[in-house]
Amino acid sequence: MFGNRIGSGGAALSGSRWADQRTDSHGTSYALLGVIVVALLAGVVVPFYAGAMDYKFARLLVLPALLLFGFLLMFNRLLLLTLIIVFRSAGDIVLETTRFSIGGYETGVGGVINLCVIMLACMLVVENPHRLPKKVVMAWLPFILVATAGVAVSPEKGDAIRTWLTMLSYFAIFASAFYFVRVPVDFRRCVKLVLWSSAIPALYAPVDILLNAGAGGPEGFRLQSTFTHPNIMAFYLMLIIPLTLFMLKDRATRLSSAGRIGLMLYMVYLLGLLILTQTRSAWIACLVMFISYALLFERRYLIYLMLLPVVALLVPEVRDRLVDLGSGNEAVGYAKLNSFAWRLSIWESGLQWMQPSHYLFGYGVDAFRHYSQTFFPAAGKISWGAHNVYVQWFFDAGVIGLLTYLWLYGRVTFFIKTLVRRDKLAAFIAIAIVIMYLVSSASDNMFGYLVFNWYFWFTVGAACALAARAQARSARADADAGQNAGGNVGANAATNAAANARRRRSSEAGRA
Repeated sequence: MFGNRIGSGGAALSGSRWADQRTDSHGTSYALLGVIVVALLAGVVVPFYAGAMDYKFARLLVLPALLLFGFLLMFNRLLLLTLIIVFRSAGDIVLETTRFSIGGYETGVGGVINLCVIMLACMLVVENPHRLPKKVVMAWLPFILVATAGVAVSPEKGDAIRTWLTMLSYFAIFASAFYFVRVPVDFRRCVKLVLWSSAIPALYAPVDILLNAGAGGPEGFRLQSTFTHPNIMAFYLMLIIPLTLFMLKDRATRLSSAGRIGLMLYMVYLLGLLILTQTRSAWIACLVMFISYALLFERRYLIYLMLLPVVALLVPEVRDRLVDLGSGNEAVGYAKLNSFAWRLSIWESGLQWMQPSHYLFGYGVDAFRHYSQTFFPAAGKISWGAHNVYVQWFFDAGVIGLLTYLWLYGRVTFFIKTLVRRDKLAAFIAIAIVIMYLVSSASDNMFGYLVFNWYFWFTVGAACALAARAQARSARADADAGQNAGGNVGANAATNAAANARRRRSSEAGRA
């Protein structure tokens, strides 16, 4: 009988192994069949795809890039976001060559990256919604809702949808930062990621100088490095320079003597690049940031900052840009106006053209650009932006839109302010970056510079995440303290009750 059991067990075991082998064989067959089908489809599709891309190598990279981003999106989202943060600053000079048109809508690898960022944020939030505080969501929600309504009434639906997706990608980058930061050291890592992103633009800057310094122009040479416009380079440096200062002054960041000297020289180099962009608003914003830091942290730096304007006037690029403000103030034509007078002219023209019935909700997203050829005499054939976020957003979304825009930055700043007690320097740098952004928004199309805004909102999101973690730790500490206090009160009450009981018993025994 025992032998029969063994025999039957062995037969069952062998049958199980045979079944597993058969299953594995079927799985291998299905996988092989899948590979063959994909290969056949690729063989059919690739010739048509190559023809649609006009057989240009850069455009052909769109499909492989889409597959790579899709793979990382499924299996390692934070790695994908890390790669985007480190390398996106150098992407414009390459991504511009990948653009192609589908039904009149231009896109390319850049569009694929934008879509991946939005999908990445959605997947992170769905997987763990508790990591993203409701307070910061409510800061963004009114602005996004107003922008959505603005798309519906926009006179330029295609451009409005593109702008709306760009704004949505800013929120996606901001929200994704909360999934990077769990402890204070993670915030430092995020800062380092953003600083590492400046390596390629900084290294490419001398190449841009060598290739284009002799070309000149109405304003002379303006450095733009890997970006599509000098102003974007300037505002990007306006973000990198305060973060470099943070790494130099942060006590939690341990730098060797060589590392500290190297980082100081790097910041001086970045300041030189900032001057070459000839973007005055970025100069002023950085100067205000350094003065604020000196007043709050190291007042001895005020002496050096007092000498800085004198030294700056010795630099031809700075002197010429400042002298330019004293001429060309008559609105005769854009060629004869300095940049500030031209801005005043287009602001005045747009606001005077607005009808009072549109003051509340505006004309729709991207309406300023659409109507600029109507109300601005010097527009020519160009659809101009307002070069002022407040004017443009008032024109596009009305008073309601402008209030939601200010609400967003106000709530974010207030949220970061709660970090002051735990990390004063990090709170200062983050709030300074927000204020610099708002100051520069008064003279440029800040909200339209996608690459810079990604780095800005990732940094601000990381600071908000650090503040949220600090608030959570404080709440837990208060709860623990409350429980300990409650326990002590209960223990004291029990001790007092026992003492009272003993006194009563002794009193009764005495009377007896």
